[in-house]
Amino acid sequence: MAENIEEYTLIDDLKPNLRSINIKVKCTSKNEERTVVSRSTGEILRITEALVGDETGSVYLTLWNKDIDQIEIDHVYKLKNVYTKLFKGSLRLNIGRYGNCEEIDREELVDLNTENNLSDKYYEQSLSYHSNRGYSGGYGSDQGSYKHNKSGYYRKKRY
Repeated sequence: MAENIEEYTLIDDLKPNLRSINIKVKCTSKNEERTVVSRSTGEILRITEALVGDETGSVYLTLWNKDIDQIEIDHVYKLKNVYTKLFKGSLRLNIGRYGNCEEIDREELVDLNTENNLSDKYYEQSLSYHSNRGYSGGYGSDQGSYKHNKSGYYRKKRY
């Protein structure tokens, strides 16, 4: 009988646009909750970020709605099928629609490295294409003109 051994990623191994990550983290702090309006449905959503980490580093975990109430400071969690993405050039860990969060024994993760905060590092974001807006650096930033070079599009400087 084959034993199902789960592999867990370390915080220090995270980089932008990873999918299907399993990771164990401890929550060290949680930001003030705020509300935003969904662009697609118009519903009001709750959002915040929690600083989570392990012995190799820390990163901000974006929390939406019910996940906000589930994560508590000084508790340890097993996050399954989560992903990373960039938000304004900063790395974020996300639970998302298909991920889940389960509290585990606090003794399982004791040492934390908050000095190596991956969310404090800036990552260069490439411009993305939105079919109804043309080339832009993200939602709502379609002012200015764009010029093409070998590596893609970039915004021309305004003088």
